[in-house]
Amino acid sequence: MNPQALHSHIASKAVILIAVLALVGTVFWNRARAADGGASLPDPAVDSASAPSAGPQTAVIAGGCFWGIQAVFQHVKGVVSATSGYSGGSAATAHYEQVGEGNTGHAESVKITFDPAQISYGQLLKVFFSVAHDPTELNRQGPDDGTQYRSVIFYANDQQKHIAESYISQLQAAKSFRNPIVTQVVPLQAFYTAEAYHQNYATLHPDNPYIFMNDAPKVERLRKQFPNLYKK
Repeated sequence: MNPQALHSHIASKAVILIAVLALVGTVFWNRARAADGGASLPDPAVDSASAPSAGPQTAVIAGGCFWGIQAVFQHVKGVVSATSGYSGGSAATAHYEQVGEGNTGHAESVKITFDPAQISYGQLLKVFFSVAHDPTELNRQGPDDGTQYRSVIFYANDQQKHIAESYISQLQAAKSFRNPIVTQVVPLQAFYTAEAYHQNYATLHPDNPYIFMNDAPKVERLRKQFPNLYKK
């Protein structure tokens, strides 16, 4: 879908989207949180150690439309870059129109390049589960429905797998969410960068109704819940 068609598609959904969100009256995943007054999630009990000389590392995650995930992590200290793209399918189908059909195996994903001397992999996952998406929604996020919007952690190595699985188990044991976490933890086969018009979309289109209602609140929650990690 070209940028003009994409903008038209989003605009046509705006009235319905705003009405639905107005009825909901809060962020879509709040209803899934445990009855703990919105307390912050715990730090990962299993995490990677600070590695000042290790150089940049990458994490690939998926949790709904990649615009919002990218926007959140672009505001996290220690994150060098966040790139929207596709993971889970083949190179031949790593295109927005095909992925949108929901049968390519791809999830709209974000590749995060980060400095492990400033932020750990586990802390990135804490942000992911806390403010970036609802890990209890199966094959959807908020107004977006389909397997391309599923919750996934694509691990690059055994350490990332161990940290991710341990943190999910920790959150489940702590009953941090009312409903079961459905986040998949699967090996990263490849990451395919999305079309240029998807990059930095939330930053470039802050007045877009979808961004205003769905993604800007995520960044604001990051600022409030993680003041020591937030960067402008």
